[in-house]
Amino acid sequence: MDDHSEHDHDDGRVTSPMQEFTTGQAGVGVVVLLVGLAVTFGLPLAL
Repeated sequence: MDDHSEHDHDDGRVTSPMQEFTTGQAGVGVVVLLVGLAVTFGLPLAL
């Protein structure tokens, strides 16, 4: 089994949780969450 320890790690790589985001982007995420929950739970309950 290879542990890949000889590979150089790119310290310049940034993962999503580390990136900054604006209040507007967070608001869009909340709206998407609410629409998804409404479709997932609300629609089946309404039918």
